[in-house]
Amino acid sequence: MLERAGHRLFLKPAPLRAAVPGGFTLDDFAIVTTAATVTCPQGHTVALSDPGGQHHQRKAAFKDLRTRCPLREKCTKGRAGWILTICPHHDQQAAARHQAATDPDWQADYRRWRPPSNAPSPGSSAEATADSDTSAPSRTTWLRTRAAALNLRRLINLGLTYNNDTWHLAPAGT
Repeated sequence: MLERAGHRLFLKPAPLRAAVPGGFTLDDFAIVTTAATVTCPQGHTVALSDPGGQHHQRKAAFKDLRTRCPLREKCTKGRAGWILTICPHHDQQAAARHQAATDPDWQADYRRWRPPSNAPSPGSSAEATADSDTSAPSRTTWLRTRAAALNLRRLINLGLTYNNDTWHLAPAGT
């Protein structure tokens, strides 16, 4: 619906963590959800389970291959071997991670369109209340006003206008 209105989705991908420091992440595996297969960096291929559970996740277990694989130290230290859990939106998330890492225009576009700040950072609030109990309300009010002003400035830079007692935001790409 948003794409039909001329908007573009900017999804900042969550960073992946390796199960073992310096080891493999999910992106090091060739995951083909349509064929229901997962191939590890060593070239071992296993089947991807059917979606199950409350979150419709799929699993790929490399447990039978863990003892004879030369790369096992980079996979996991678990006795059950490496078990990948694939969420229903894996393909979209992997595409977003790939785009963020390889598309030179992505970072500039993301910085331009990222969501504005909605509140002061937790550190700012803690610093504001550290002086004394009497100054905390005025500093907290100042921080909230500052955050609101920054948000308003960001919206104006994105094309927010006020005409005929109505606020308008310019369509994407204008």
